[in-house]
Parts: sequence; C-alpha cells; structure tokens
Amino acid sequence: MKIDSGLMGVSDLQEIPAQVRRLEAEGFDGMVTAEISSDPFLPLVLAAEHSERIELMTSIAVAFARNPMTLANIGNDLQAYSKGRFVLGLGSQIKPHITKRFSQPWSRPAARMREFVLAMRAIWDCWYEGTPLDFRGDFYSHTLMTPMFTPTNNPYGPPRVVVAAVGPKMTEVVGEVADGMLVHAFTTEKYLREVTLPALEKGLKTSGRDRAALELCLPCFIVTGQDETHWEAARQSTAKQIAFYGSTPAYRPVLEVHGWGELQSELNTLSKRGEWDAMGERIGDDILEQFAVVAEPSKVVSALRSRWGGLVDRMLCTFDFVAAADRRDYMEELRGA
Repeated sequence: MKIDSGLMGVSDLQEIPAQVRRLEAEGFDGMVTAEISSDPFLPLVLAAEHSERIELMTSIAVAFARNPMTLANIGNDLQAYSKGRFVLGLGSQIKPHITKRFSQPWSRPAARMREFVLAMRAIWDCWYEGTPLDFRGDFYSHTLMTPMFTPTNNPYGPPRVVVAAVGPKMTEVVGEVADGMLVHAFTTEKYLREVTLPALEKGLKTSGRDRAALELCLPCFIVTGQDETHWEAARQSTAKQIAFYGSTPAYRPVLEVHGWGELQSELNTLSKRGEWDAMGERIGDDILEQFAVVAEPSKVVSALRSRWGGLVDRMLCTFDFVAAADRRDYMEELRGA
C-alpha cells in the first residue's frame, strides 16, 4: 500500500518547495495535485526540483480540455525533470464543464478517453522508439512529427498513465489502456466490489493483462477528531462534499447500488437553488458511513485496512488529524494492508 498526500489547498506556488520537502520527510510515497482552481502541472515542476524520492501525480488533469500532443509534451518534460517520478492522472470531467467552461467538444467520453491514451502512447512510441507517427482515430489524428519537434531530453521513457473512472464504461477503458485507475472519492466498498472491479476485469481481459498490471488509487473520506468540536466540523464538511458529488447525475449509479437513487434527484434540485447547507443535511449517518471511514483517531488505520485492504494499491490520506511526529507510524501501519 502506498500513501499519498495532496497539494489541493496550496494556492501559492512559493509554498510548494517547503510542502514537498515536508511530505517527503514525513514518509509519504506520492504527492498529488488536482485541476480545480489552478493549473495541476506547474506545482509539480517545483516539486520535482525540491524532492528526490516522492512520486508526483496529477489527480486529475482534465484530458478533454487539451489534446494528446500537448499532454504528451507535458508528460515527457515532467517525467524527464523528475527523473522518472511523474504519474499522469487524467479525467474526463463532465459535459457541462467541458462544453461551457473549457469550450471543447463532448461526445462518447469513454471511447474518446480510450483513443486519447492510445494517441499519447503512439506519440511516445514515435519519440522513444522511432516508430513512424501514424495515429488515425475517430476523435484524434496525429500523423506529423519531424526531428525539430521530437524531444531528446528524457531517458526515462513515458510516464505512467492513470485514468479516473466512475461508470463501468470508463472503468473498462482503464483496464484496456491505462497503467492505473483513480477511483473517485464518491465510491463505496459495495460499489467498488459489485461494479468497478468486474468492469475493470473486463477491460483487462480485452488487453490480455491481469489485475497486477494496474495500480488502484483511492482518495478516502475520513471523519474523525480529537474532540467533539473537531469531530463535528469533519462530519459536516465531509457530508457536504458527499452531497455535492451526489448531486451529479453521472454519479447516480453509485447511490442506486444502495437503493438511494432518488437522493440524487433531490440533491441536484437543491444544488440548482444553491442550498449547499441543506444538501449536507440530507447525508445521514447511514450514508456517511458508506462513503467515509468514521472512527476515533486511534482506530482510523484499522478501519481503513478493514474496508480497503486488498482492494486498492494506494490511498490519498493526508493524516492531518495526527501530529506530524506520529504520521510515519500511522503510515507504516496502513502499509501493512
């Protein structure tokens, strides 16, 4: 089990060097950025410069806001600068963001993602293996590459590519073409076992690989606290985040596995009214405990191991509820899963 920490709350690039040095010193295996309110790649340039061991991952960069050639270039440069420690995590986002926020086309996201990854791999094969570039697909076409545009700065080869998925179609694509899967935080053990893993196995069978070929990465919700005030604050913020995800129509199947499908419609209506507090109040303890580990600080690790041990290969878990001096011990216990 690998343990990652995130840089999602760091908005000032000047803070990155100190943060990554701290995370590496505390024993984390990876640090993760996300494309939320800032670029996901720029922090990793600084992180690569100021670290030696820790893996550097985007979770996620929005694939469909870009094209395979631009991400092939970015992936190459970060892989070279980090000396082989970069992991390119991609996600499709949802239609409204792609069409209205990024002004890009949207159609058949699973098929488009499959082709996107294959196109990047064709570009990298051209650069690193000398294979003529002749990729022709339904969404992307790459047929021109001259020596002037061929990178020569990367002896480490292409970065690993991990893809975010929720539904079975995208999950199957992961099994076909990716090196790993970014499991959405809005998932449950039941959904992972009954929907995700079977779809993943179907994709792996198509590609002629087995489960060991993939790394499953999971960001986990944790509700805990050293006292009642901190506990309640963690509960409320987590419930609001779960409610926000639950309002998304594309994520309704996760709720339906538990018989909570109608909750998605209710949350979606409240979101359109901007009633964010009311949305969080709809997440009762029964729902919260399916999506989050709810435990006292001393019991969090055992709860994580009980739920996810043997199912996922790495977790995004900041351990911010533990004193810095104790985090390494907690991580070593979790790695035992």
